[in-house]
Order: sequence, then structure tokens, then C-alpha cells
Amino acid sequence: MVEIIPALMPRTFEELRVETERFIGLVETVQIDVMDGVFVGNKSWPYSEGANIIQDLTREGDTIPFWEDIDFEADLMIANPEREIANWISLGASRIIVHTESVTDMDFIIAEVRGSINGKQVDGEEERPIEIGLALHINTPLKKIEPWIYAVDFVQCMGIVKIGYQGQPFDERVISKIEDLRELNPDVTISVDGGVNFESAPQLIEAGATRLVSGSTILESTNVEETIEKLKNL
Repeated sequence: MVEIIPALMPRTFEELRVETERFIGLVETVQIDVMDGVFVGNKSWPYSEGANIIQDLTREGDTIPFWEDIDFEADLMIANPEREIANWISLGASRIIVHTESVTDMDFIIAEVRGSINGKQVDGEEERPIEIGLALHINTPLKKIEPWIYAVDFVQCMGIVKIGYQGQPFDERVISKIEDLRELNPDVTISVDGGVNFESAPQLIEAGATRLVSGSTILESTNVEETIEKLKNL
């Protein structure tokens, strides 16, 4: 069954807390869209509250709200993500996503994440390693990620042109990109972020997607639990 991941764009730490709490017990993982206003035009927490917020949290040993109750993937839509990887490891992210177009040293990022553990033990299980994902813009050719496709845990294909904003129209070009990616690496985990709704989801799954990240379709629904279940079973 495909994994459904709600995408959150919190403006404040409190908003992150409130939005996350809605999904405890409904999904295993939520995505935090981290935007710095440089790589993408929009800003979200922590950049919307000040440049030093995340450093203050890590210095004090704090974690993401409800860290013990639900997993988080941090989608770093920021310039030079190399500088922030260590902070998100410290905050308790289960998965860290960087964007091909903003990375200057992918080998450094892989080395930084590889071998790091989430630090959370669930039902006596061993601590899990943190996953590293590589996001790919709809206009970026697959050959751009070929050097690292076997070194990352998953690839996130963006299904929209204007990333960093929810409610953007779905771009059908991502369908062929997923098919080509699946042919290139049959075993790769493929996530799709952007434009995921009841109409696009079946096409994405048929093309080979195994994770669907959805923002407005879930967050703006009147019944999030029902919406998540419907997306799972399309």
C-alpha cells in the first residue's frame, strides 16, 4: 500500500505543534516544508521566526513537537542545505530531503546523514538510521541525480513547477519522469510532492510512486482521516 504523508507549512513553532497533533495515530510520518525565502520565495518555520531559532533549539536539546509520537521528514527547500543537516539530525528528523538544484556538495550531505540514527526507540525496536532523500524539480533532468541514485534512500519527484506553495496545479510531466526513474532503478523508493489529489494519485501510483506527499488536499478537507484513507486506497 502506498504511504500517504501530509505536508505541513508551519509559520511558527506553535503552528507546527498544533498541525502535527492532528495526525498522531493517522499516519506514520508528516513532512515539514522548510523554506528560507531564498531557494523558494516563501518562508516557513524556522526562517519565518528568525535565523537563530533552530540553533537555539538544538543547543537546548529540544526536539520537534511530538517527536516520540510521530515521524518527521524535513523537506529542506533552502539554499546550501549542507549548513543545516546537523541541526535537523539533532531535532529528531526521521528523513531529511534536499533539493538537487540547491545542493553544492551532495557527497558531504550523504556522508553527514549516513550512519546517523533517529534516536527514537519504538516498542523495543532498535534505533533506526535516518533516511536521506533527493528531491528533483519537474524541469531538472534525471541524469542530474544519476551519480547519487544508489546512495540515497529515496527520490522525491516534484509534481508542480512552483515549489514552496501549496495548492499549485499538477504537472503531468512528472508521470513520465517517475516511469523513467523506475526503469533506471527498479528498487528505488519514489515519493511525489506537489499536486497530489484524488485525480492525480492513481496516475502516480500506476507510474511507480510508493509515497505520496499531500498538502492542501488533506489540510483543507473537512475530514482528514477520511481523506487519508481514500488516498491510500485509490
